[in-house]
Amino acid sequence: MDKRYFGFAFMLTLSLMVGTFGPAGPSRASTVNHDVWADLLGKYITTGGVDYAGFKTEEDRLDQYLKVLEDTDPEKLSRNEQYAYYINAYNAWTIKLILSGYPGVKSIKDFGTILKSPWQKKLVRINGAVITLDDVEHNILRPRFKDPRVHFAINCSAASCPPLRPEPYLGHALDQQLDDSTRSFVNDENSHRLEGNTLYVSRIFKWFSEDFNENVLGFYLQFAEGALKEKLTAQKDTIQVKYLDYDWSLNDIKS
Repeated sequence: MDKRYFGFAFMLTLSLMVGTFGPAGPSRASTVNHDVWADLLGKYITTGGVDYAGFKTEEDRLDQYLKVLEDTDPEKLSRNEQYAYYINAYNAWTIKLILSGYPGVKSIKDFGTILKSPWQKKLVRINGAVITLDDVEHNILRPRFKDPRVHFAINCSAASCPPLRPEPYLGHALDQQLDDSTRSFVNDENSHRLEGNTLYVSRIFKWFSEDFNENVLGFYLQFAEGALKEKLTAQKDTIQVKYLDYDWSLNDIKS
């Protein structure tokens, strides 16, 4: 065989192997190491809220996790891994914001000014950029994934927010986790009130009504269980929806 041909064939084969097994190939299916975040959530998230004092004692480990997120290119992740990445990033950076002023914090709104809300502060470091929590929620999560369940996964550190899940969101389990978080909030007696034919629900459903297709009752019927679902189904033709006041006080277990 001609040596020049052999050399060309070898290089072509090698380039195909690199294209298949090198950085451009598996990166689309890569995952993020959320182990540190999992440990912190397992320790400091309770049914009563967030143990910010506990988080404060391990803020260096939170910073370690935030550096993992910062050094990750989310665009190279699969869709579900990317979705989970941004949910975790929103929640972790929100806790970091609270810790920057803790323990003298009564509400996340303490970090805002007349001209700028706390969600408009540039603090989220992702892949070389510094963006805001609003950017993550309104410019990435909501428009890109178009999933109303995200509102029950991200947490704004307020008492009326859907609670933080005591585990990271993970791409391979994401659909089940989102369903579970949504169902838990919808059926939580503290998040709704049914009086006669009036269903009082979180103002989240008002603020983001378009995400719920302007159909709060339909969404509740999809995720409600037990007696709540029976009552809503029986009264669905007469139900009126109204909105509860929103408690912006810090969701600190020691508040």
